[in-house]
Amino acid sequence: RPAELYRAPFPLYTVRLHPQRPIAITAGGGGAAKTGPLPVLQHFLQLERIGGRLSASLLHSHDTETRATMTMALSDDFIAAGQDASCHILRFSLQTPDTSGNTAGHNGSGEKGLRKRKGASTAGQAGTQSQASEVNVESLHSVRTDFSPDALQKAVRFNADGSLLVTGGADGFLRLWEFPSMKKTLEFQAHAGEIEDIALGPDNKVVTAGRDFQCCVWQRDQLVTGLRWNENLPSIPDKAYRYQACRFGAVEDDASALRLYTVQVPHKRERRPPPCYLTKWDGKSFLPLLTRPCGTEAISCLSVSDSGTFLGLGTVTGSVAIHIAFSLQRLYYVREAHGIVVTDMAFIPESQRGRELLAGDELLRGVEGCWVGLQVAGGSLPVWLLLLLCAGLIVAAILVLQLTCPGLL
Repeated sequence: RPAELYRAPFPLYTVRLHPQRPIAITAGGGGAAKTGPLPVLQHFLQLERIGGRLSASLLHSHDTETRATMTMALSDDFIAAGQDASCHILRFSLQTPDTSGNTAGHNGSGEKGLRKRKGASTAGQAGTQSQASEVNVESLHSVRTDFSPDALQKAVRFNADGSLLVTGGADGFLRLWEFPSMKKTLEFQAHAGEIEDIALGPDNKVVTAGRDFQCCVWQRDQLVTGLRWNENLPSIPDKAYRYQACRFGAVEDDASALRLYTVQVPHKRERRPPPCYLTKWDGKSFLPLLTRPCGTEAISCLSVSDSGTFLGLGTVTGSVAIHIAFSLQRLYYVREAHGIVVTDMAFIPESQRGRELLAGDELLRGVEGCWVGLQVAGGSLPVWLLLLLCAGLIVAAILVLQLTCPGLL
């Protein structure tokens, strides 16, 4: 079981890692508890290695008042946070501490924005720690992105160059916004029900996954094609499964290629649940390339590593799995790593700084209550050795019992 990296005092719903800075941004909160109302916050965390282990420390806590951030997208230092029926645009900046090493700072609301961390590096200590920075957060825009009776923005994405923002909500409408002006350029109903997920591909094509059993590819408001993951699986009825998530990913050995990955989950849960499925698509022709089952635990979220090598899956039962993108085979699995649904996942960026932080920690996952670093490479014992050790312990226990209590066995 992987070690805990960070624990927040409120439920976590979403997590993003900055592609160039060793910073993680997570958000959540809200609701009542036995101890009183829970805070509604965004936490900015600094990631570093201390004593050879990955560590996360709180840099800044941004109060979002009564609005819990359920979805989030990141482009450079801009954050698009889905809070209830609106999208709030924030910009954060980092300021280096003074030469004395003090890092006292406050945000605009007067709450303490940074605390001096213990465990500073000492001479000769290995690691990639850097001096903490102060985080300043500025609110730029707020626009309404959903108009259903139970209004909720369910998905938000930036395009590759950060010039376009796309939102989808419970009303089934897709809305496109110029960024950073947040001028709405397009609005149309993409699905008859809630939009579960959005992926942005080449030429600003938008893929939407909805609760109406559809996964659609759009060029602006024109339908390019509807995906049919089960067209080569005639034994599976069309409305037995719905699309839960969609993500584009690079192809490791082909810079010109692109893949789309989708997750299909059973529409109805049964006592003996059928498997969920992963499908890999050609990212240009949108033809299905491969479909594989990925377990009977209902998938709650999907993530793709920067290089397109790995897929991360979280489940409603708290389990986490890593799959190989090429074959869709499962590489790593932790059963019920969390005690509640995994709400979001993020791979450590494959930048130089990310590789320094990685050192065997392949994935960070955010969920209600905690963060965990998964050990994918290095530091684990082979299965055959673990079985041999268990057998040895059993034999040793029998011998001890025979010597101490001769008539017991």
